[in-house]
Amino acid sequence: MIRHIVFFTAKDEAGIDQIVEGLSILTSIPYARRLEIALNRKSDQLGNDIDVVVYGEFDSESDLAAYKSHDLYREAIRRVRPLRELRLAADYEPSTDVHFAGMSGLAQIARPRRPPGRG
Repeated sequence: MIRHIVFFTAKDEAGIDQIVEGLSILTSIPYARRLEIALNRKSDQLGNDIDVVVYGEFDSESDLAAYKSHDLYREAIRRVRPLRELRLAADYEPSTDVHFAGMSGLAQIARPRRPPGRG
């Protein structure tokens, strides 16, 4: 599986909804196992520059390539490019590219505490 994540910043705050609308046509492309278009909650304490996020999961590199070559993908680019300031994208394969993963933070690496009196 390939994960495809794209971050967008709008040139103008008024264009954010238009970016979401332009990107929403991507959900009609059949090659993604999962595709989400979301507004950034802007709750990070260190930076909130990103306005819109696209998150996709694809079964293979060829599915991702077919998605990117689809006519609706090109149409989304045509609609969104004039409205965006920045676009950052990353693709990775979880089974081979992920070096560290956890489901419950530090609890996974913490040793269980022994009850008092048990050595």
